[in-house]
Amino acid sequence: MLAAERREYLLGLLARTGKIVAKDVAAGLGLSEDTVRRDLRDLAAEGRCQRVYGGALPVSPAAADYGARQAVAPDGKRAVAAVAAGLVRPGGSVILDGGTTALAVARALPEDLACTVVTHSPTIAAALIGHPRAELYLLGGRVYKHSAVTCGAAAVEAAQNVSAELCLLGVTGVHPDAGLTTGDADEAAMKRALSARAADTYVLASSEKIGTASPYRVLPWDAVTGLITDADPHAPPVRSLRALGVNVLTAG
Repeated sequence: MLAAERREYLLGLLARTGKIVAKDVAAGLGLSEDTVRRDLRDLAAEGRCQRVYGGALPVSPAAADYGARQAVAPDGKRAVAAVAAGLVRPGGSVILDGGTTALAVARALPEDLACTVVTHSPTIAAALIGHPRAELYLLGGRVYKHSAVTCGAAAVEAAQNVSAELCLLGVTGVHPDAGLTTGDADEAAMKRALSARAADTYVLASSEKIGTASPYRVLPWDAVTGLITDADPHAPPVRSLRALGVNVLTAG
């Protein structure tokens, strides 16, 4: 089998099963594991899969820049946002992460809602300026432009001085095996810091993120209260998440 044929086979397998185990593929094709791993490295370098220990997973489409992501699955993000916004009670407090789905949540909050919003996203803060009864706290730090959020040591330190009832957290990848992931190490650390300051954390994930992975792990499943997604509840990754005991709230 030529290299190009092997790679097309690997991509087909990834699409059918949602993951690649290098040793199993090598045994099935009569190849060395090194050959399969080399193919996976090449595919990962092209952005066509996410390498993990022992194999590969589908790559998250949320790896695109902020502007491009705003055009990805807008209906799904609005459906997720509607459910998430309903969790913010009058008089309550919420830590709202950055990203395009969190921005949809900010836009879904009723304009007359009296609440406290803590965020590290200038775009989230700007979206809530017209909400007269919402108290806004913006955490400062280095701006990570990919997600239009602050992160780094200063932002993490600022997060440690706030608290809230609820944290609504965005991620780029949601996978039963890889867990909750994102594309930047500092951003992952900031998400952990935000989640640690809330009584309950719900993950926001429109359907295109389900079953995919990014390089950096954010949180284990037992650290979150639930997952809000518009993905088909009968889809294999969603069934696997429920089997793990994840509380999945279906949007849409």
